[in-house]
Amino acid sequence: MTESDAALAIRAAEAAAAVIRDQFHSPVTRFAKEGDDFATQADLAAERAILEILRAARPTDRFLAEESGASGTPSDRTWLIDPLCGTRNFAAGTPHVAVNVALRCGDVVTAAAVADPFAAETFWTDGTTAALRRDATDHPLQPRSDSRLVEIDADNPSPYSGWFSPGRLLSDPTFMSTFYPRVLSTSLALAWVAAGRRSAYVVDRDLRDDVHFTAGIAVCRAAGCTMTGLIGQPLHTAPHGLVAAADPTTHGELMEIIRATGN
Repeated sequence: MTESDAALAIRAAEAAAAVIRDQFHSPVTRFAKEGDDFATQADLAAERAILEILRAARPTDRFLAEESGASGTPSDRTWLIDPLCGTRNFAAGTPHVAVNVALRCGDVVTAAAVADPFAAETFWTDGTTAALRRDATDHPLQPRSDSRLVEIDADNPSPYSGWFSPGRLLSDPTFMSTFYPRVLSTSLALAWVAAGRRSAYVVDRDLRDDVHFTAGIAVCRAAGCTMTGLIGQPLHTAPHGLVAAADPTTHGELMEIIRATGN
C-alpha cells in the first residue's frame, strides 16, 4: 500500500527529531545567516534527513526548506520544511524545539506533522482529523482553554509597532489579569494550543508560506481551534499575524485586549 502523505510527514518529522536528539548537548557549530540569525549543524542534518525521505517517496513534488530553500520540480504539491524551530533554544541546551513538515496542495495544507524531539511526541493532521502520536498510539487532539496560558511570539521586532507589539501586550493590565503569558520561542507551542496545553498563541508576522508555522496552523485548524489574523480578519490576509485560540470565547477575549492595546 502506498504511504499516505500524512504518514510520510510523520516519518520525516520523526527522523529529523531523532537527529536532533542525537546531537543535543554536543558541541554546537554555528552557520551565520542574515543579521544575527544562525543555523547549527543539527538544523542542517535534520533538514537533510527530511529531504532524503520526502524526495525518495515523492520525487515529483516541490520542496521549500528553511536552510536550503526551494528545490524539486514545479508542482501544485509543495512541502514546507522547518527542520529545527527553536535553534537558539537548542544551541543554549534548552530542550524546547520542534520539527515542522507540511504539504500544501494548491492553496490547502493536506498533511502536516509537528514533532517534539525530547517529549517523543508528534502532532499531526491529514487535513481533516488531528491527533497526537505518542508511543506509536494516536490520541485525538482536544483544545481546552482552562489553563489560561497564552504563548506570545516575541522573538522579532513587530512589523506593526505603530499599533501592536508583543511588549505592550505583555504589559497590558487586562491581559495580565486575564491570562498567564509564556514566551517559549518555538512554534511547538502552537501545536500545544491544539492539544489543550495552551489557551492561545499570538504572533504578529505574515505567515503565508512560512515554514515555521504552516504545520502548526494546519494541526490547530484540524483540531477545531479558533484562528484569525491579528485584528480578527481571515488568516493570511492583511494586516496578517495570527491569533490561535482553543475556543471562540478565549479568542474574543484576546481580540478585545489586542484592540485596546492598539489604541
